[in-house]
Amino acid sequence: MKDATIGFIGFGLIGGSLARALKEINPKNTLIAYNYNKNRIGNGLSEAMNDNVLDYVYNDLQKSSASCDIIFLCAPVLSNITYLTLLKNIIKPDCILTDVGSVKGNIHTAAAEAGLKHHFIGGHPMAGSEKTGYGNSHSKLLENAYYILTPTEETPPEMLNRLYELVQEIGAIPLVLSPKEHDDITAAISHVPHIIAAGLVNMVKDSDDPDEKMRTLAAGGFKDITRIASSSPVMWQNICLTNTESIKNFLNQYITYLKEIADALDRKDEDYLYRFFDTAGEYRDSLPNKSAGMMKKVFEIYLDIMDEAGALAAIAALLAANRINIKNIGIIHNREFEQGVLRIEFYDETASFMAVELLKKYRYTVYER
Repeated sequence: MKDATIGFIGFGLIGGSLARALKEINPKNTLIAYNYNKNRIGNGLSEAMNDNVLDYVYNDLQKSSASCDIIFLCAPVLSNITYLTLLKNIIKPDCILTDVGSVKGNIHTAAAEAGLKHHFIGGHPMAGSEKTGYGNSHSKLLENAYYILTPTEETPPEMLNRLYELVQEIGAIPLVLSPKEHDDITAAISHVPHIIAAGLVNMVKDSDDPDEKMRTLAAGGFKDITRIASSSPVMWQNICLTNTESIKNFLNQYITYLKEIADALDRKDEDYLYRFFDTAGEYRDSLPNKSAGMMKKVFEIYLDIMDEAGALAAIAALLAANRINIKNIGIIHNREFEQGVLRIEFYDETASFMAVELLKKYRYTVYER
């Protein structure tokens, strides 16, 4: 993409990582951030100026937005919706407005109500971390991660192509969906599983005895399938309140499955029970970067690697040279609530421990589950 003026409203982990990547691929890009706090420049914005990632920071929305070719809305969802109306009479006729939120239906509705369907393209980079803020951002955060784009029916093809190519240039994998498709998919594969995980944890907590025997014995499979229940309660509260329709649809489907399995248990239906686990196992095993079954301990680590020729081979060779056997290895393209680009699975705990020590010795950033 040619030199561009790109604005940011909201500048945390995702905004900062986008800015770093955009500056890295083309130092001639002019990056501008809006500072909503009129009394001081936030720490992240000051750091980004010192890092030469941002070129300008303005307290005035007009100054920070009027010249932009693209504006990334990286604030909380409800704030992004508010800014749509404020930006309507400021932006250029060919300016692209895009966001980075994990729910698309509500902001598309707001864009339509604001008369911005020509300008707005929803965006959802499926990468992130439990660590927040510009200080934890880096230019490779979005590399090899899926980046969903949700144009409106009035989005000009040339605008979609510009944003699509920009996503490719920063190393992410663009995928175009409708807002409804996006919200249904994320509800099924992310939002409902988080609700289920939290429900399982609360069930055990509420069912435990005063001596907390369940808590003491909870390990292996239970910890593997409920790890995501440790995510931010504020974030998941907001997701449930903004993607309510899709979540309810798939949650009701899941409740139906639970009722069917309960009925099969009452009937002691051998055929149903076998098919239930068999079909689930086959589909689970077909997923990319599959882990072991839910009741088996998984020995896995995650790490960040550069997207360059030989990077993955170098890690495999390093482990092999030290007689550490790998069970499975692969790049994670959807890591919105994960850390680490590369997932490595081992056959046993000893191999996993040795790999962690070795990779840290060679200054790889390793994340253990």
